Amino acid sequence: MELMRKAARWTAAQPWLTRIRPAVLRVDKVLYRLTKGRVTLVGIAGMPSLILRVRGRKTGTPRDVPLLYVPDGDDILLVGSNWGGPGHPVWTLNLAANPDATVNIKGRTRAVRARLLSDDERTDIWPHLVRTWPAYDTYQSKTSRDLKVFRLTPR
Repeated sequence: MELMRKAARWTAAQPWLTRIRPAVLRVDKVLYRLTKGRVTLVGIAGMPSLILRVRGRKTGTPRDVPLLYVPDGDDILLVGSNWGGPGHPVWTLNLAANPDATVNIKGRTRAVRARLLSDDERTDIWPHLVRTWPAYDTYQSKTSRDLKVFRLTPR
């Protein structure tokens, strides 16, 4: 499993990964649907992964998004990296507008409430995030925006 984790971390730091992002996300969504949330690409690589279900801020339609997460006690930390892209991922905008959401981790669903961390909180927690996924530093270096970090607490 550690070899898979190292390979995933190396792959995440490669510049070409951003170009194939749409295909990776499509495959991840298909795996999620076929396995009822038990399998994701990130999970196969040995990284903690979940499916975030959050309501769209404009439509109110539930949206499912496969994401890497960082455990922090009973809480979950999510980073809006968008793989270092120029804009914030849509799920961060939806979660800010609708903080009550659910997460599916390996087929188990639980209700959570999200809170956007302040700049100081983000700075304090950053080393913990990078220990789990070193590519967060790479993503931050590729964009001029600050990556949003959310703390999800069980409801």
